[in-house]
Amino acid sequence: MTLDRVLSRLGWASRTAAREAIRAGRLKVNGRVVRDPECWVQPEHDVVQLDGQRLKPARKIYLLFYKPKGVITSLGDPSARKTVYDFLRSLGEEGKWVAPVGRLDKDTSGLLLLTNDTEFADFITSPESCVPKSYLVKASGTMSDEIIARLRVGVEMKRGDFARPLSIRRLEDRGKYTWLEVVLTEGKNREVRRMIEAVGFKVLKLVRTRIGALTLEGLEVGKWRELTRADVTAMRRRERASLRHIC
Repeated sequence: MTLDRVLSRLGWASRTAAREAIRAGRLKVNGRVVRDPECWVQPEHDVVQLDGQRLKPARKIYLLFYKPKGVITSLGDPSARKTVYDFLRSLGEEGKWVAPVGRLDKDTSGLLLLTNDTEFADFITSPESCVPKSYLVKASGTMSDEIIARLRVGVEMKRGDFARPLSIRRLEDRGKYTWLEVVLTEGKNREVRRMIEAVGFKVLKLVRTRIGALTLEGLEVGKWRELTRADVTAMRRRERASLRHIC
């Protein structure tokens, strides 16, 4: 197993953060500093140390964060913009090792999961898992029933890929705007924005309100809570049980 994957599998870093730590000389294998993320190691035999401490499986952390608009999901930013990690400082060093489960762009707010459990993250983000993600959308202009029907059956977006939502529901027409609930099971880059643009409208506001059974209920913008083991177990059980109904 490569050294960066060892860190990721043990829950100490995302692959990207692991590579940065390795190149910075923070890892030793059998007492020797290794700066190559592709270095092949055998975790069951080799002694791997991070900052002088032997690596052991990290405590699994699962966070539900209400991301504000204008905040980015990167660990750091050259332009010094605020990141989600600025809100996790009370976790100390542990907060540096969680990674977003999927991403929300800077102008999107709402529910963001972060974890150091790569298997859980892969389950949530894989299209094959069919975990539904719900979004509240404010679209420019008033959409006709015909346009919403087009969105429901799927539309081709500018890059030539297709958006196939699980469901789309008109919530209300307020003034010159249409409010929709969009539910997806895929996680294509900026998919909601691009599918709305494909039918001639723009997204003026976008909030992710739900992932599977998890919602923002009781959580203020910019705040987070740690999921319990029961939350995580129920999430996996419920979504796996629903695959035959969704996919």
